[in-house]
Parts: sequence; structure tokens; C-alpha cells
Amino acid sequence: MKIKENSLKPFISLILSTNIPKAGLIFGLLFSITTTLSGLIVPLLTKNLVDGFSTSAISTPLMVAIGVTFILQAILRGGSIYLLTAVGQKVVSSLRERMWMKLIRLPVRYFDKTSSGQMVSRLVNDTAIVRDVVAQHFPDSISGVFSIVGAVTLLLIMDWKMTLIMLIIVPLIILIMIPLGRKMTKISRGLQDETAIFTGHSQQTLSEIRLMKVSTAEEIEEKKGFLGIQKLLNYGLKEARIYALIAPLIYFTVILVVVGIIAYGGMRVASGDMTTGTLVAFLLYLFQIIAPLTTLTMFFTQLQKAKGATERIIDILDEPLEHSQTGIDKIITQQPITLEDVSFSYLENEPVIQNLSFTAAPGEMIALAGPSGGGKTTIFSLLERFYEPTSGVIKIGNTPLTDLSMKSWRSQIGYVSQESSMMAGTIRDNLTYGLDDAKEIPDEVLWQVAKMSYADQFIKEFPDGLDTEVGERGVKLSGGQRQRIAIARAFLRDPKILMMDEATASLDSQSEEIVQKALFKLMAGRTTFVIAHRLSTIVDADQILFIENGRITGRGTHHALIQSHPLYHDFAKQQLT
Repeated sequence: MKIKENSLKPFISLILSTNIPKAGLIFGLLFSITTTLSGLIVPLLTKNLVDGFSTSAISTPLMVAIGVTFILQAILRGGSIYLLTAVGQKVVSSLRERMWMKLIRLPVRYFDKTSSGQMVSRLVNDTAIVRDVVAQHFPDSISGVFSIVGAVTLLLIMDWKMTLIMLIIVPLIILIMIPLGRKMTKISRGLQDETAIFTGHSQQTLSEIRLMKVSTAEEIEEKKGFLGIQKLLNYGLKEARIYALIAPLIYFTVILVVVGIIAYGGMRVASGDMTTGTLVAFLLYLFQIIAPLTTLTMFFTQLQKAKGATERIIDILDEPLEHSQTGIDKIITQQPITLEDVSFSYLENEPVIQNLSFTAAPGEMIALAGPSGGGKTTIFSLLERFYEPTSGVIKIGNTPLTDLSMKSWRSQIGYVSQESSMMAGTIRDNLTYGLDDAKEIPDEVLWQVAKMSYADQFIKEFPDGLDTEVGERGVKLSGGQRQRIAIARAFLRDPKILMMDEATASLDSQSEEIVQKALFKLMAGRTTFVIAHRLSTIVDADQILFIENGRITGRGTHHALIQSHPLYHDFAKQQLT
């Protein structure tokens, strides 16, 4: 969605689309306006006090009135601040919920082109800018408008000539703010973009700290980090220069008006055309106009920043979701999985998979072999529906895969990769990750699947057992331990389809033997797809598909391919002899 530079409509629409606590907003604004209006009484009381100043003139009712006014202001101001801040927090909370719900349901293709750090920056930093405008600057500006209108009205009643002189400040401030506001819009958008880029880079660097250290890349990353920080500094200084121009210009304009009012008012007091109390009240009202004008200036400045943040938030909210978030729920029972003339490309006119067709019968083990970059992992991604085929169709029995709901399909897949991904948390958290009834699963069941995957022995050695913290990405566990937990997780789900991306490739021989035993147990009776880099793991496969440049150039059993496929024969000769 393209947002016009001076359009407030997207920002307003975004705010209205959230769950705004209407009662809190109404009462918060009402308290704020009441506080402002009660403040307008003070200069009038002060005028009466000054004009009739003497010890005997200080009456108890007048002093009580002034005291009650100040107390009322303080109470209402406190209530207003709390209510409006709560409104802002709830608005940004609702906005973040919408963004989070959208982000975790976006297709994998979106994450291929957008760094996680940038998304985090949109989720946290950009929404915080919106919150500040809604919770702080907008309510202050509303109160400011009432303060200005009320003060000007009373001043016109008191002395219209001096009021007209004072109003010179308004067009002057507007003339100052228009060009500076436009400049601030460009700067704030650049600052938000650089913040997102820097967040993404720093997050990636810290998450891959071991790679950085083993590659002795500290100095390289230091330079990259410093460059990002310098860019943020430059934008921050540009923003500071705008503020540095705004504040003195407004201050200078205000001082001119105040000096002019005092000089002109002083002459009128000397000539008897105005009382001293009126001049004092006039100056107090003048300050009740100046402060809100400054607030309004800050509001429009922050609004420019919020426009840029709004644009990026809406960009995320407008992204299309994964296909078939809804669909039929179908349990796979003794049905073949068929790929019919499937093609796929990440980039236009650069096919990765071309006219691929094969059928996996129920309970069969299908192995994908061939040179690196041939498309084996992409086939897995298509089966998991991370991407949709450019052409062709994938079927379960006679049902196209796209007719099934994502949850129904993926809940029936057990995936074990060579990376054995894990979430920060406990072993228990990782075993039950994604299950709706995770908290209801008894320990006996968890220990049972751990035993089936040969993970129970090392888990028992930990003092906290299933409640042992595994660290970020499971760094506190060895590769073999992570793999066995991944297999136990698959056992717990009892998947109909098993997908393995060379699950033992990165293990030592002892760990590989244990994990291989667990995998054989897991594969029993399930339709299994295996990406094989080592042919020794697939010699017993029911069907081996040899993939080259996105095409199947050979299919059959291990023994059949040795006889019929020259390149497979060479692979087997190198690895198995």
C-alpha cells in the first residue's frame, strides 16, 4: 500500500482498526479538557486578587477557590494521564497482536526476502512510535486546542487589541513548522529503516556467535556494527538539528510577543487604560497559549514519524497469508502421495524443479539422491507446503494437497533434519512443542517416546530431567542428543508421513548408530521420504529417485540403479567400496 506523504488517512484507519478502549479514551479526554478549562479560571482569580490587593482584600472564599482549583486540576490531571496512557498501551498491544498473528502466518517466501531483525523492529519500535502519538501527543494536543481556544476567547473579551497583537505568533509558528515537518518525515522514515536494518544485523550476528568466533570475524563484525551505529547517529543528529531549529525559533518568537505585550500593556497601565491585574492575567493566559502551541508543534513533528511507522506496519498487515489457512481436515490412511508434472521456481524463468512426477505408496520409503543443488530440499519444501508448485499438482489419494488445511496436513508430518532445530526452553517444551494438549501429556508418555528414541538415558543424567533447559537453539546439548529429542518429538506426534533430511550426516559414528536405530523404529509402517547424501542409508529404500537439475534422471531400487544409471553407479562406487 502506497501512502501519500501528507495523508493522515492510513494512520487514522490503522488506529481505528484496533481495539480502542472507548470509555478510557472518553473519560481521559474529558478529565484532560476539564483540567484545561479549570486552569483558565486561575488568571481571572489572579486578576481579582491583584487589582484589589491588600491584606483585608485576601478573602477566605477567594483563597479557597484558588486552592480547590489547583487540587481539582491535580486530581483530574493524574486521572487523565493514567487513562490515556492505558489507552495508548492497549492500542499498541492490539496492534502488536495483529502484527504477530500475521507474521507467524506469512508464507516462508516472505521470510526469504525479509530479515527477522527488521520484522522485530517493525513489531517493537514502529508500534512504540504509534503508541507515543496515541497515548501522549494526541491527548496533549486536544487539551492544547481547548486551552488555546479558551484563553483566546477570554483574552478577546478582556482586551481585543492586545489579543490581536499576541495572535501574530500563530502564523509565524505555522510558517516555521510546515517546511520542518516535511523534512522530519523524510528523516524519520530513514531512521526507522536504518533501525530495522541494524536490528536485523545485530540479531543475526549474536545468534550466530559461534560461527563468528570460529571464523575470527570479530573485527569484521565490529566494523559492520560501527557502520550501522554511525548511520543511526547521523539520522539522530539530523533529527536533533530539526528539534534544535524548532525550539529556539519558537522561543524567539514567543519572547518577541511577550516583550511586545509587556511593553504595550505597561504603557496602557501607566495611562490608566488597563489595570495591573488585567495585564498579569493577560500574561498568564499568554503562557497558557504558548505551552499548548509548543505541544501542538511536538504533536505534528511526532505525527510525521508515525506516518513512516504506519507505512511499514501496513505493509506487513497487507501481506497475503499462506494459502489454504482454511480447508478440509483429512487424516491420511493408507493413501498414496502423488506428484503430477510438478514444476517450481523461486525466481521467474529460473526453474528449480521441472515436470516432476512420482508416487509414494503407503508405507514406502522414497529416497531422493543426486548432486547438491539438484532440487531435493525444494521437493521437501513443496511437500511441506512452504511453497506452492508453479505448475502441476500434489495429491493425497485423489485429493489435491491445496484442498487440505495447513494444520491438518502438517500435523501428520514428522520432520527430522540434520540441524535438529530446537527452541529455547526445557526438554519437555521441545518434545511437546506445537501440541494443543501439551500441558496434559503425562510424564510417562514423554519418557516412553524418549526411550523409543534412545534419549531417556542422557535425559536421566540431567538433575532436572525433562525440565532441563536446553539453551538457545539447543546449544547445551550435543548434536546426537538434539537429534534423539527431535526423533522423540516425532514419535510423540505419531505422524503418518516421515521426512528426513540426512538426519545422521553431522554425527559421530557412535551417535549415528544410536540415532539410526531410533530412525528405523520411527520409520516402521510410515510413508517415509529421505534426502540422502550418503547412499549407505538408503540401500534398502523401496524407491530411489536420482535428481539432477530439477529432473528425475533415474528411479528404482539401489541394485537396479547401479545397473542402469551411470552417475548413480559412480556415486555408489565412491561411497560404498
